[in-house]
Amino acid sequence: MMKKLSVIVPVYNEEKNVSLLYQSLVQVATELSNYKFEFIFVNDGSKDCSWQTLKSISADSRVIAIDFSRNFGKELALTAGVQSCSGDAAIFLDADLQHPPALIPQFVKKWENGAEIVAGIRKSTEKKSFIKHIGSKVFYELMRRFSRNVVTQNSTDFKLIDRKVINELVKFTEHNRLFRGLIEWMGFKTETIEFTASERINGTASYSLKKLINLAINSFTSFSLFPLKLAGYLGILITTISFLLLCVMLVFKFILHSNMFSAISYIIVSNTFVLGIVLIALGLIALYIGQIHAEVIGRPLYVIREKIRSVPEN
Repeated sequence: MMKKLSVIVPVYNEEKNVSLLYQSLVQVATELSNYKFEFIFVNDGSKDCSWQTLKSISADSRVIAIDFSRNFGKELALTAGVQSCSGDAAIFLDADLQHPPALIPQFVKKWENGAEIVAGIRKSTEKKSFIKHIGSKVFYELMRRFSRNVVTQNSTDFKLIDRKVINELVKFTEHNRLFRGLIEWMGFKTETIEFTASERINGTASYSLKKLINLAINSFTSFSLFPLKLAGYLGILITTISFLLLCVMLVFKFILHSNMFSAISYIIVSNTFVLGIVLIALGLIALYIGQIHAEVIGRPLYVIREKIRSVPEN
């Protein structure tokens, strides 16, 4: 019996790239003729004509096109693809062609040799901005030092996962998620493939600096308790400094008999520092409370406006 591979592609404002990617995937499917394929495209609230383009290629019986009612984010678009796939393995790649489809046979080979996860590791990116380069290094270094789950340096969403991984992944319910982090957290047998991300052929990157910062914050609070611990460390530091300051004040007042320092000025400065730390602690705690709130209200992860499948589901 032929094995089936599910290729999952999140799409956001990629009208000029979707057809090119589809053609590349068809070539890969022709090369891997001993496998069945399904191509799952998830339109994440695109504002251009991406959905119309997806509808045009859905005449191919291998194509499943899912249209979100609005933009829910790449992580949930990947989740929708996983929850809709029926393959023995799933392959994730971006619609901008920076994840080379030509490498898919290598991913499949490692999977057939026993790997349960095959992860694409980005060696470099052509014309990557300096800010994103530095931000990426800082993010991975912080995750390495303080996270309960270490995310591999320069890992990407370009991955292949086995059906046993898929079956576990669909059980996760959190709304704020780092998809690649969840996959690594499960700890299945992993192999890696390095690649160079080419420059985008068409369009601009959909991940703005603001979105990247939000993703980093969600990832850090999902996989690390360090921000909460940091508030406690700062509280201890401020308490220590305040105590030493009080000792200095007492020495100048009662031993040196000096009026050089005003007691009220020290009190005001100390209170200001303490108030600042309290506000920082409240802000950090609010991040975690916000995530708890998002989980307990029980809203769906995403809303589908339309799903096109030219052949009936089994």
